[in-house]
Amino acid sequence: MNSPKLVPKDYIDFLIATPRAYSAAEAARVQPDAPDPAAHDAFSRPLTRLEPNPEELWREARTQVRLAAGILVIDDSTLDQPYAKSIELVTHHGSGKHHAVVRGINLVTLLWTDGDRHIPCDYRVYDRTDGATKNDHFAAMIRTAQQRGFSPQRVAFDGWYSSLENLELIRSVGWTWLTRLKSNRLVNKDRQGSRALKDTAIAPTGTEVWLPGFGLVRVFGIVAPDGSIDHWATNDLGLSDLTRLPFAEFSWAIEHYHRGIKQCTGIERCQVRAERGQRNHIGCAIRALVRLEYHRFTTGVSWFAAKWVIVREAVRRCLERPLYRLPDPASA
Repeated sequence: MNSPKLVPKDYIDFLIATPRAYSAAEAARVQPDAPDPAAHDAFSRPLTRLEPNPEELWREARTQVRLAAGILVIDDSTLDQPYAKSIELVTHHGSGKHHAVVRGINLVTLLWTDGDRHIPCDYRVYDRTDGATKNDHFAAMIRTAQQRGFSPQRVAFDGWYSSLENLELIRSVGWTWLTRLKSNRLVNKDRQGSRALKDTAIAPTGTEVWLPGFGLVRVFGIVAPDGSIDHWATNDLGLSDLTRLPFAEFSWAIEHYHRGIKQCTGIERCQVRAERGQRNHIGCAIRALVRLEYHRFTTGVSWFAAKWVIVREAVRRCLERPLYRLPDPASA
């Protein structure tokens, strides 16, 4: 049996370079001149042949993180597939981008950040056929991070993941968490009885309350831009509002990551129906962003700018030697 012409790295390089079309046929068209160039099958077959594995991402990300510094952020995002009718992983999910239920693939990501760097370390793809919920994926990534030797300053996540099971899991591994709680979450302040957070006086500097089923937590009442009150909570009772603020800002890094991975790696544009192909494409797209992030950190060039440096060079060469010209009127 002949060895494959291409390895995953070749596909990852293609995802970084191409500005719009993310198909195997396009990847074959842009290959350098060679006596026996790779055909589109050389790109499409690895996507359906290889077994998708988040460990491949960790092998590349582990050199970019500091296990005992920074924070871990977990959140999910919906990869839009509004017109997909035959892609196996596509189901209906709530989208924060559209503020509605849309068709797409749900991706749960664990991101490490220290404020300067944003490195995805683990991910899970939601598949309703395997019986695992997004909370199951949350727990699996926390346990995997502990086994890998992480000792983060905080674990931050959206209020959707603030179930008692998840909070107790993080406490059981010896970590502290920072999350937002919904305004109807029941708490008990000064033994006054269980009341919703919206009906409890919470100071911006933090108030200790009893979270039923968990224990004492510290909650901060923060006025949002629209005038509503956001409730941030942590199991670190000594956390002040000044020390909370940097961690809360770090936690927003995953929103920046979600935008970048969709705009710069074509993670939503894989033209493969098979589940394995989609999973491999998603894994390669995340690994592509790790490379863009390393380049950003070492050169100061943003993901978007680095992507367009490649496109500008191609356009510049085209202007030097125009591909399409009308006949010269003087010679007619």
